[in-house]
Amino acid sequence: MKQKSACKSIRSVNQQNNCKVRKMSRNKTEQKDNSNRKIRNFPKPAAIAIFWGLGLILALVLVNHHNPLADQVTERMKKVSGCVLITFTCIIYTIYYERIMTIPVELWQSRKLIWKLAKNDFKKRYAGSYLGIVWAMAQPVVTVVMYWIVFDKVFDTRSQLVASGIEVPYVLYLTAGLVPWFYFSEAITQGTMALVEYNYLVKKVVFNISILPIIKVIAATFIHIFFVVVLLLVSIGYGYYPNIYTLQLIYYSFCMFMLVLGMSYFTCALVVFIRDLQQIINIALQIGMWATPILWSIEMLTDNMKTLFKLNPLVYIVNGYRSAIYEKVWFWEHFYSSTYFWIFTISLFCIGTLIFRKMRVHFADVL
Repeated sequence: MKQKSACKSIRSVNQQNNCKVRKMSRNKTEQKDNSNRKIRNFPKPAAIAIFWGLGLILALVLVNHHNPLADQVTERMKKVSGCVLITFTCIIYTIYYERIMTIPVELWQSRKLIWKLAKNDFKKRYAGSYLGIVWAMAQPVVTVVMYWIVFDKVFDTRSQLVASGIEVPYVLYLTAGLVPWFYFSEAITQGTMALVEYNYLVKKVVFNISILPIIKVIAATFIHIFFVVVLLLVSIGYGYYPNIYTLQLIYYSFCMFMLVLGMSYFTCALVVFIRDLQQIINIALQIGMWATPILWSIEMLTDNMKTLFKLNPLVYIVNGYRSAIYEKVWFWEHFYSSTYFWIFTISLFCIGTLIFRKMRVHFADVL
């Protein structure tokens, strides 16, 4: 009798567990259906037609744009490359429309949860230490001071900048380049490890894991806001007061946010299966800092080398921060650079979300 009662209790427990699992899977299926339904509410042909229309308008503007001071061969190459990238992006969007739009819809549906978790992630990162958030600021500030002493006071890099036509104080030039770089390195490092760090959430049936990378990127944005304030204080200290051009810092910060978000979806999906990717990214960041004109000026290079280095999208953002602070140049005045950056970023985001969506069914098993 005892054995029979024990067996019955075990069966009842198993049945309850199975019911819970079924409910959880049903809820997850309903969430997916709701997101897919919201995508279908807007006609697919209309969305694709709008995207192609915007791409066609951008291509026409690109082809008709003419800079009489630029080298015509280089300008023609930029136009051809831009049109190829636009066509490639439109084709990818057309073929994988529903897969690409799934994650943006999920992010919009979970926007309140994303904001709450991003604040908790930021607080948790420095919990338990006496100085707390001060440590987030200390290392970058020390880095700026160290580079300023070595390159300005010891090696007199300022004289080289003056020779290339840049006459601003070197510490301002350096800070304007390092602030976006700190944001990029922090966001891509944290975003890459989002799934690994929150593996206990990945294993939950009902949790929407597509929000994890953006949580890390938003948490890095909080620190970036502090450094933007520091940059403005440095510029004021040297007599460069905020003006209407300074508002472009919001635009260039958004550019960095979108770039690093697309990269994070790509890298966080791969690092689950290839843990060595984290070390590869750390090495790439070390190389990337010197490949980006942060400590040096791109004006020191020849025209051919400039074109090669400008393929790095971070060049556009770093130079943009400097334009917003002291150059008084609008972002649309760098027409080809702006066009290339957004085509590259949108293509990267589409590819990153497609890879993330394809691989996420295996995340829980691997982690």
